[in-house]
Amino acid sequence: MALTTSRDSLPADRIKPATVWRRELQKATALLDFAMIVLAIAVALVVRFGSPLSAAVKGFSSVDYSMVSVLLCASWMLSLQLNQAYKPELFGIGTEEYRRIGKATFGVFGALAIIALLAKIDVARGYLAIAFPLGLVLLLVERSLVRQWIIRRRANGDYAERSLILGSPAEVRHAAEAIRRNPSAGYVTTAVAVASDPKDVFELADETSVPNRGSVKDISTAIHDVDVLIIAGQAAITARELRAIGWKLEGTPTKLALASSMTDVAGPRIHRRPVEGLPLMNVESPSYSGTKFVVKRCMDVALSGAAILVLSPVFALIAACVYFQDRGPVLFRQTRVGVNGRLFKMSKFRSMVVNAEQLRTTLTSDDPDGVLFKMRDDPRITPVGKFIRGYSLDELPQLFDVLMGHMSLVGPRPPLPDEVRRYESHVHRRLNVKPGVTGPWQVGGRSNLTWAESVQKDLYYVENWSVIGDVSILLRTIAVVFKRDGAH
Repeated sequence: MALTTSRDSLPADRIKPATVWRRELQKATALLDFAMIVLAIAVALVVRFGSPLSAAVKGFSSVDYSMVSVLLCASWMLSLQLNQAYKPELFGIGTEEYRRIGKATFGVFGALAIIALLAKIDVARGYLAIAFPLGLVLLLVERSLVRQWIIRRRANGDYAERSLILGSPAEVRHAAEAIRRNPSAGYVTTAVAVASDPKDVFELADETSVPNRGSVKDISTAIHDVDVLIIAGQAAITARELRAIGWKLEGTPTKLALASSMTDVAGPRIHRRPVEGLPLMNVESPSYSGTKFVVKRCMDVALSGAAILVLSPVFALIAACVYFQDRGPVLFRQTRVGVNGRLFKMSKFRSMVVNAEQLRTTLTSDDPDGVLFKMRDDPRITPVGKFIRGYSLDELPQLFDVLMGHMSLVGPRPPLPDEVRRYESHVHRRLNVKPGVTGPWQVGGRSNLTWAESVQKDLYYVENWSVIGDVSILLRTIAVVFKRDGAH
């Protein structure tokens, strides 16, 4: 059987070794971080002092702010390094990268405040009030842009780790399929080790074929051209064999990764609790109350209120365009199901003809599952509606729903009562949190998602959400809106 290749199963010699691209990304990211920090500090100096060279810190000693800025920049970069913000595993996926940047930034400014207090140095508050938040925002935006660039490169097989997957046929296919669906994770299946299959090639779930190295008796030979060995399950390997493989990988550039049978459980809910001879992992149950929900509500009120004030001219312009097109209502209000099944009226700028709801019964949905009604070329959409839908401007009035507490800025898609009546029992978990103006469905494909994919993304969000994850989704939403992909 001849090997067929795709982005997910490329020959190992066509992919740059991870030891090379890891160093490249670390250096490039560090330089960009340095540039963002310098920019933030420079802006703080200019805005606060105008002529920073003549400004001085009064108190314990007299030091001009140029020297303080140099020390601050060096300390900031050191804090990022100490918080392991340059681990290659963080690039391209997850929220841990952003969390560590926040931790490093708060850490360096906390240390600065303590030192200034103990040494009785009167550092200008305005200087710190500008440098601190501006630097954090610039770092997060820069890392988000770098991430988008990495994801695009990984879609073509670049900046990915060459992976050898070991396990039973079913385990290997399951792991390879998960890798194929998530190129941003940075893995490419270049070979497998399926001892129960005598063939030299192995066919994956997407019908591509990769080399099969069979029983891994000599691990050093098997991993000579791979960056990570993924153990896909327990069926094809004993605990003793796994321990031996771990020992043999010591001192090599190849990493060892173990696939868990737990699905849709994110890192913050997993806590390692080793018992001698038994590496236990405690999994916390999802929580829907507490301090982090207070923080989420405060963020909703602050950001939605600010957005309404800033975007008020846009609200007025869209309202005028919608009204003068056909003299119909500006807003479309529809009953949706909120947190814990409570009904509320959700507001949107009207993007369809006035009698759109009556015409719906004459149309056929593109959704094969029949739960959602969506059409790529819905004839009820007006010309103005097509434009505002394309850029998600029709959803701006939902900011008022957020302010009133019916919705959150980030959350699952707000469902219709008719949709909820057709939910399977497990899908009702989507209602454990407030629906969002944006969410995993918005940044993960929008209307291009199938019903099953939409449910999977929403349930993962509901059970694993975090404040830093919400910030990440908000940043990604901006890019998605301008791309207009899946907007119909």
